Amino acid sequence: MSEGKTEGMTRRDFTKLSAAAAGLTILSSGRAYAANNKLRVGLLGCGSRGSGAATQHLIGNDNVELVAMADLFPDRLNASRQKIAENKDERVAGKFKVTDKMCFTGWDAYKKILETDIDVIIEGTLPYSRPKHVEAAVEAGKHVFTEKPAAVDPTGIRQFIAAAEKATEKKLCFVAGTQRRHQLNYVETIKKLHDGAIGDIRMMRVYWCGGLPFVHDRAPNWSELEYRIRNWYAYCWVCGDNIVEQHVHNLDVANWVLKAHPVSVFASGGRAWKPMEAKYGDMYDQFSCDYEYPNGVRVFSMSRHWGKADGGVFEVAYGSKGESKCMDMMDSPQEKMVDPYVQEHTDLGNAIRGVTPYINEGVQVAESTMTAIMARMSAYTGKVVTWEDAMKSDLSIVPQEFDFTKPYPVAPIPVPGM
Repeated sequence: MSEGKTEGMTRRDFTKLSAAAAGLTILSSGRAYAANNKLRVGLLGCGSRGSGAATQHLIGNDNVELVAMADLFPDRLNASRQKIAENKDERVAGKFKVTDKMCFTGWDAYKKILETDIDVIIEGTLPYSRPKHVEAAVEAGKHVFTEKPAAVDPTGIRQFIAAAEKATEKKLCFVAGTQRRHQLNYVETIKKLHDGAIGDIRMMRVYWCGGLPFVHDRAPNWSELEYRIRNWYAYCWVCGDNIVEQHVHNLDVANWVLKAHPVSVFASGGRAWKPMEAKYGDMYDQFSCDYEYPNGVRVFSMSRHWGKADGGVFEVAYGSKGESKCMDMMDSPQEKMVDPYVQEHTDLGNAIRGVTPYINEGVQVAESTMTAIMARMSAYTGKVVTWEDAMKSDLSIVPQEFDFTKPYPVAPIPVPGM
């Protein structure tokens, strides 16, 4: 879902002029790119979000081509390939250059696409596999756009952070799909908040209270594992639960506004609306969290997936001199607003070419993801969880082996204290 559909041309014009002025940029791979050289892009993970990200990357950047695609399942890759190829937008159609030999499927598809000569990888697979894929991408010397969340457990977070730090060493640009960080009204407002527009911030409320996400019935030919992956928004080990997969956006804004991650959290949650059926998996459908940040600042967080849900999606900061919705102090004219899902890709492309400074959002998105994970840990156990304990935790919920012939039963819904 896009949060701003206005396609401004100012940024695109700036990109063209700045790229021309930059002339020649030496990338971390050691290859030289003149302004008119095309960056070669690969898509890993061809579901709706990955396909959308690839399309938005093409819209947001000149002199790029999508040349490779990879997915676990051939049918998903083929559907995505056809959809992007048939896109009539000239900013997309003229940049789609994927051939049969540059399409890869299976468990090792991520390795195969990273062995090609792509410059940028768009990581759009499922959260459980993200740390492994990002680590491999950095090792292969690719610039990264990755969707959120960074991982589903503390073990994955540490792996992801290590990869992000390695990207810094190799000067590989790294942008995450927390698109509010690239949304002009958020960017300008939060700068004002940092400059004291509402005084000392003492409290925040962050909400994502919405309806049910998708759910799929099991097809007769799907194994248990294939069903878990195709019906991925129902299982904690695959997506991290809704607080991690979705509410991470709002928690990222809290970390951004407060320039910090939480000290501790006490959370509760449960399952009130989702039917107790296997297809709805093992996750909660509601979380209520009380975070403590440095200097005693409190952040109150609510997220839920209910069939008929009010509450909304927003962030509000309360200061000693007033309050702000974190996106309500934009000075720039509205026509300068660009779809943030496109803008984040423009920002990545500009940084790769040296038009704008080096960018690496890896640790940032990992910390926001851990902010969500620690609350899930608290709600599942009924205990206060500190940042230090969460970061040191050996909790790993992702299976160590993937085999379509073996059983992958649905876990019981967590009961605090048990």
